[in-house]
Amino acid sequence: MQYGQMVEDSLRGVVRTALIRAATDGLLGEHHFYIGFKTQYPGVDIPKHLEAQYPEEMTIVVQHKFWGLEVGEDAFDITLSFGGQGQRLHIPFQALTSFLDPSVQFGLQFGQAQGGSQGDGSVIATSETVLEADAETTKDAAPGKTTGRSVESPDPVPEEKTGDNIITLDKFRKD
Repeated sequence: MQYGQMVEDSLRGVVRTALIRAATDGLLGEHHFYIGFKTQYPGVDIPKHLEAQYPEEMTIVVQHKFWGLEVGEDAFDITLSFGGQGQRLHIPFQALTSFLDPSVQFGLQFGQAQGGSQGDGSVIATSETVLEADAETTKDAAPGKTTGRSVESPDPVPEEKTGDNIITLDKFRKD
């Protein structure tokens, strides 16, 4: 029945819904997202220089400097600032490896159901471990204007340090 894959697909729907809300209502309060994805996954479309810099996995931050967030059934498009320049990214939901909203300590980790163990490079990021690639400040952002910045993929975080709301499928997998 592939229940693990069904659960992951449902949880990707949670990410899709969160992005739809961000696209229509903006990010309310302190909400912001760390989204990890496989850069070589079929359908991922990112600028060549980012693909060279992040050949396997990349984590983006959707917080203050992002534009044109468009959410489809199977993927989303977003423009983020890299080195002070807006770059358009197209990311299929199936390429996702992690999703985190540190404002409410909620995170999801993907990639367990495809028959892989944790060794596929998937990580859950916490706000303490993410390294900013673009240090632009957000003070100049106009109220109501949403923008974003890129980040480098962090080192894996041990499960006991990730918080209580991280959902991994390993707990439900039979060996």
